[in-house]
Amino acid sequence: MSHLHPALPWLVAGLLLLVAEILAPGVFLMWLGLAALGTGALVLLRDPGFAVQVVAFAVLAALSIAAGLRLRLRRRGPRPHVNTAESGLVGRTARALAFEGKEGRVRVGDSEWAARLASDAHPPKPGDILRVRGVDGTVLVVGP
Repeated sequence: MSHLHPALPWLVAGLLLLVAEILAPGVFLMWLGLAALGTGALVLLRDPGFAVQVVAFAVLAALSIAAGLRLRLRRRGPRPHVNTAESGLVGRTARALAFEGKEGRVRVGDSEWAARLASDAHPPKPGDILRVRGVDGTVLVVGP
């Protein structure tokens, strides 16, 4: 029986991980598959001991995952903030749900929000239509 080359398990594992990534995208197995293929290439070029192979795989896995995360963040760009004026909440209409003094809850579109009345606004009745004047963290500032 012929002896298998020591790089073969790394290369097969790398290819299997890449196939698994294709079958279940988003699992992030691609980066581990690339690390296994890199380790297999190292074993083909130089035949290091098993301990060196494991360390090489760990280093390549860490580097490839870091590269993948960096690419993912760069592709997304800055994360949008839901509670900013730029997100389109300021100026929208809100329906009063319940208010106790200046604090209460409103509905904007299909979402319910905590709300605070602007300084010049009087407490609304449930169902009254208000306008979003500003956003303070996760609280909408509303008024007539």
